[in-house]
Amino acid sequence: MESGIEAANNQHLAHLTIGRRPIMGKSKKRKLQKLSLKVKAAPQRPTIPFDPSSRILLIGEGDFSFARSLLEHHGCISLHATSFDTRPGALSKYPQAAAHTKALEAEEGCKVEYGVDARKLCRPGSGGKEVRKGQRDKIVFNFPHVGGLTKDVNRQVRANQELLVDFFRSAKSLLAAEGQIIVTIFEGEPYDLWNVRDLARHVGLKVERSFRFQASAYPGYKHARTLGNIEGGGGWKGEERPARTYIFEVSNGQRLPVQQERKREWHDSESD
Repeated sequence: MESGIEAANNQHLAHLTIGRRPIMGKSKKRKLQKLSLKVKAAPQRPTIPFDPSSRILLIGEGDFSFARSLLEHHGCISLHATSFDTRPGALSKYPQAAAHTKALEAEEGCKVEYGVDARKLCRPGSGGKEVRKGQRDKIVFNFPHVGGLTKDVNRQVRANQELLVDFFRSAKSLLAAEGQIIVTIFEGEPYDLWNVRDLARHVGLKVERSFRFQASAYPGYKHARTLGNIEGGGGWKGEERPARTYIFEVSNGQRLPVQQERKREWHDSESD
């Protein structure tokens, strides 16, 4: 004979099951949820942090294919593309650069300049005479790297950190009022060890946003190694490797008048 409590429980269970679907197991429910998310997820639309009216300064262009893609596929007509190498050096490392620079130089609003040191953009006598003229809305350094200076990982990381800090300091003084510094680096080690966010914070910059870099959004672009093309083409393709783009802005209260900022940058360079 059922007690009053047992009868009440049985009646409640009968009410839950009669006329209703069987309760789904947690494992099956999770699988269906995952399947639903896969069906609903649309391909991620690439983020393009440029617009045709942007005054863009490109630092450390390898073969200039990125600059050419901005011009021909994104309508950016105010481009100043620079290389750390001399012109003969760049053409020797990247023969394809000849066609890219020819296309850029054919446009009235585009400039190509060689021998520009990312560390000393505002220092007289360090190359980049045209770089110091005017201010920019976007200053871009894609895949900064000092090259294979050493096999010691810690020393290599430190060298690249120093490169970025010096670049940030130099670039800051060339920014327009609402300008941005854009840096793209590979994901994973040793690049994560650079701590790019902290480096930027150290010189008065903040991360406005970051996003996955999608090379396919820039037709014609090919990643150029610091040391030059791999003989025979090789199997390593940087544009297929996961990378992240960081957008930096000047932190509140950190912006100095342009001339004052440039004088300080010159002084810092001379005292290294």
